[in-house]
Parts: sequence; structure tokens; C-alpha cells
Amino acid sequence: MNEANATQDSAPAIIFVDDEATAVKYFQRAIGSLAPVLTGGSVEEGKALLDAHGHRVGVLVSDQRMPGEFGNELLRYASERYPHIVRILTTAYSEIDQTVAAVNLGHIHRYIKKPWDITALRIELKQALELAELRKERDQLMREKLGVLQKQTLATRIGLIRSLSATLIGPERFQPVETYLAAAVLADVQGSEPDWLLIDYSDLVASEGSRGGVFGHAVASTLAALRERRVEPGPGNAVAALADVLEKAGVKVRRDGDTLVWEDLPALAEFLGDPASATVSAGHAAWLASLLWLDGNAIAFEPVREANAVVLRPIQHSTEFPADRLATWIEQF
Repeated sequence: MNEANATQDSAPAIIFVDDEATAVKYFQRAIGSLAPVLTGGSVEEGKALLDAHGHRVGVLVSDQRMPGEFGNELLRYASERYPHIVRILTTAYSEIDQTVAAVNLGHIHRYIKKPWDITALRIELKQALELAELRKERDQLMREKLGVLQKQTLATRIGLIRSLSATLIGPERFQPVETYLAAAVLADVQGSEPDWLLIDYSDLVASEGSRGGVFGHAVASTLAALRERRVEPGPGNAVAALADVLEKAGVKVRRDGDTLVWEDLPALAEFLGDPASATVSAGHAAWLASLLWLDGNAIAFEPVREANAVVLRPIQHSTEFPADRLATWIEQF
């Protein structure tokens, strides 16, 4: 592999892959003044260049016929892993079937036949670099927009947790929400980013509403059943009661004295972290319902992260929380 003229990491680069050394030198002389040029002599070398420099590459040009895999395989690889890169196929042979297939599958932006017309080649590459810059700007704007939407989605989910608690046990009772959100933070919840190629914002809102409604109904139904039970005073009894509810709902937890060890961390943040298309499990609904139920028995838990687990310890039940406590939690996610 050769990385001629590729000295400026901030400049968008061009990858050119061809097994003919003459073609590589010819391409470098013709295009090197437009952008840094990274070169390889095979599909494998091209993939290695993409993996090493893909973040700063704007254009990929690949010959079709090379030893081993053909160039359209490299372009396919790039389209799947580095979709921002403008992909161009070049060949001296009339391989229409492979070229048409590559175009139809979206693997290439242009097809340039050898021998090249240097003026036309430079124009094509200049336009490809400009398109790459436009894609880069578009992707940056999209990332910023998605970041806002993702934050809004997570805040809406947190708000639903609070609303469920207020509706089912009373607006003045915040302890279950405190425990639930603290555990989710310790589980390192990351809001799932929707695939905006497959779903638009109105679809997301509809999916979120449906998912939240189903989850809320499951929590309310589980809580109604739990209210038939009483818990005797004492930390051990509190832990035993929580463990019993969770285990019956299929949640894998284990008791360790007067604590409950939860090792399946994603399960703690299921409602907040999973995509809108994912159904919330009965076990997760039981987790929130059990916190609401135990709050009615003046029982509370403090989650603590220990290695790869979250440990739940019984603590003094509290009813005193600042009015802005929910906003504070939203900022932590």
C-alpha cells in the first residue's frame, strides 16, 4: 500500500485501488493535486485502507479486474461500512453485467471506462469530492438533529415513568422513580437511535405512544396483583419480596444476604434504552411495579454499581425530594 500525498489528515482523501502499477502512477499524477491519494493494489488492501482512513476519505475509485476479488466487492464493502464515501468503478473491460449490478445495488456513483480522458477524469473526481463534502455536511446536520430527537425521546420515556408513578400511587411519591432512574443510570443506559432510513418522526411518535401504553398497562396490572400481598418489616423480608416478584417474572437476580444482585444490566434500562419497536418484557414491568408496591409498604432500595452488577440495598424510605428532581435526572441521561 502506498499513501502518497496523504499528509493532511483534515483534507478529504481519495482511495484508488488497481493492481497495475502504471495505472496507479498515472492516477496519482493526474489527481494528486486535487486531494491526497491513498493507493492499494487489491481488494484486501483497499478494505484495509478504508478501515484505517475511512473517516477522512471522500472518494473511492476501484478497478474492476484484479487478482482475487473484483472491484465491485470493494465498493460493496465501502457502501455498507462507509456510506458517506462516493464510489466510482473503473475498468478497461466491457463487464456490463457486474457494472449494472453494482449500480442497481447502490454500490457505485459513477462508472468510468479506461483509458481515461484526463480532463474528464479530473472533472469527475472534483465533482465527486464536492459531493462527498455535501454528504459530510448533511451527515453532521443529521447527527445534530438525531441527537436532539434522541434526547427528546428519552425525556418523554422518563416523563412516562413519573406519570405512571403519580397515577398509580400518588403525585407526592417519588421514591420509586428515584430508584428506577438511579438503577438505569448505573446500567449505563444509552437511548437507541432509530433507523431514519426506515422510519420517520411521525412513525416514531406513534410507536412510542403504543409501546408506552402497553408498558403502562403491564405495570398497572402487575401492581394490582401485588397489592394483595403484605411484606413483614425488616431488610431481609424486603429483599426476599423483591426477589420473589422478579424471579416469578423471569428476571435473573440473586440474593446475597440483605442485598439483591442484578447482573443483567440491560434489563434494568429496557424501557428507557431499547428502540420503539422493541416490546418491553413482563420482567421489566414487574421491576417498576414492585418498586411502586414496596413504596406502599414504606420500603425503598438504593442501587449501587459493583463491578459488572447493580446491587440493591434496602434503605430508609423517603418522601422528601426537590421539585426539580425529575429535571435533574433527565439531564443525567
